[in-house]
Amino acid sequence: MNPLRFILFALALSACGVSPIATATATKSAIPPTDSPPPTFTFIPAPTDTPTPTAVFTPTITPTFTITPTPTFAFPVVTVNKQAHCRYGPSVAYLHAADLYPGDVGAVRQRFLYSKWLYVKFDKLNYFCWVAPSVVDVAGDVSALEYKELNLQSIGSNRYGPPQNVYAVRNGGKVVIHWDQVVMTQDDDRGYLLELFVCQNGAYIWWTDSYPDQFQTSYTVKDEAGCRAPSSGKLYTVEKHGFSEAAIIRWPPP
Repeated sequence: MNPLRFILFALALSACGVSPIATATATKSAIPPTDSPPPTFTFIPAPTDTPTPTAVFTPTITPTFTITPTPTFAFPVVTVNKQAHCRYGPSVAYLHAADLYPGDVGAVRQRFLYSKWLYVKFDKLNYFCWVAPSVVDVAGDVSALEYKELNLQSIGSNRYGPPQNVYAVRNGGKVVIHWDQVVMTQDDDRGYLLELFVCQNGAYIWWTDSYPDQFQTSYTVKDEAGCRAPSSGKLYTVEKHGFSEAAIIRWPPP
């Protein structure tokens, strides 16, 4: 192109507000390069709120226990069938505790190991005493009862003390027991009580006996060889208020 014409053409374009350089540049930039791949758009989903799992509570089942009541033990009942005595020990050798009459009723609480006597609380009394099974009618099983230990010092009191100088001598199949007299007032005097274990005809026997007053101071009992356990004995002073502590008898062997 003629230089003069080009200048005139450029001036004309300038007058119209268009720059040929800018036009050329814009046209060139609008064409994307052929060696660049088109942009790839990856679809990213909007985050979804994940619900928090709800805790499921399993109810705890509390077991219900059925309480089975323990049956109350029914103590055997006795009814007196003849006039008799209730005593402070399980034989006729012990002090009298109360008079019994036909129709008297009581509950048997315990029994004795060496005799068949029963430890009874009679309805008419406010204390316990011993009764022979032969004078009462029993309703119930006395074999289920516990045995009662004797404690003679728990009964009343005794102000005289046990007999002194107690000794025993053997005369063949018999033993003679001696002691000194315990002096008591006539009103208090109830004599002596003996509790023995002796061997008779091969049987080991619990043996009791008593004297009614203070003046008899020896006692003879049959005692033989032939039992596994040794014979033995105790001697008590007895006054109306109770029993003394026991004097132990030194027993001569057979």
